[in-house]
Amino acid sequence: MNFLDETFTKMPFYGIRRMTALAIRTGYLVNHKRIKRLLRKMGICAIYPKPNLSKSNKEAKKYPYLLSGIEITRPNQVWSTDITYIRMEKGFMYLTAIMDWYSRYVISWKLSNSLDVAFCTECLEKALCFGEPEIFNSDQGCQFTSREFTSILEKQKIKISMDSKGRALDNIFVERLWRSLKYEDVYLKNYSKVKEATTGIGNYLSFYNEERLHQSLNYKTPMEIHFKQQKQG
Repeated sequence: MNFLDETFTKMPFYGIRRMTALAIRTGYLVNHKRIKRLLRKMGICAIYPKPNLSKSNKEAKKYPYLLSGIEITRPNQVWSTDITYIRMEKGFMYLTAIMDWYSRYVISWKLSNSLDVAFCTECLEKALCFGEPEIFNSDQGCQFTSREFTSILEKQKIKISMDSKGRALDNIFVERLWRSLKYEDVYLKNYSKVKEATTGIGNYLSFYNEERLHQSLNYKTPMEIHFKQQKQG
């Protein structure tokens, strides 16, 4: 499972067959059925190039994707969210975060041992203590299409945007955050305890916001862009 997590982080476009072939070349005695079963257990879908941790609820209301062709020019114009698998020394956890698209600033995050709705709504409520976006973007997973989640946004009159099914690039900035977090922290630390992971990931996300220079931000930090632009506005 650790091998699959690392490979998907590096090559999210690999399907089950190529993943199986690579695992065999690496030395694992597996077939495609075992790879498929492990990916399901991890909540990763190999059918299209995006980790599918939040399964769709066919009965829930789906919202259109509102970001196509829109120029993002200021903080709090668009927020987005996603969920990723966090491997531990034994077992795994799930992480959700909410990011401002313009500044790449991580507004809030939450770690959980299950894919329930509660940890996503808690993350959203925490983020809304620091401001409100005009548009909130997510995938079509059951956590984000649930009434518990969407009602919070509707109550604040925030426009809801949802990725087209199978479109990994619709939420690309959060995907890049996951890749940075895993390569620069999770894979290096190999956390063994939940408390240790919570502290370590929290420290990394603070570093990401306050110290890590981003080429796309002209080598400034997300915090500098987020709060400087807000003051100017």
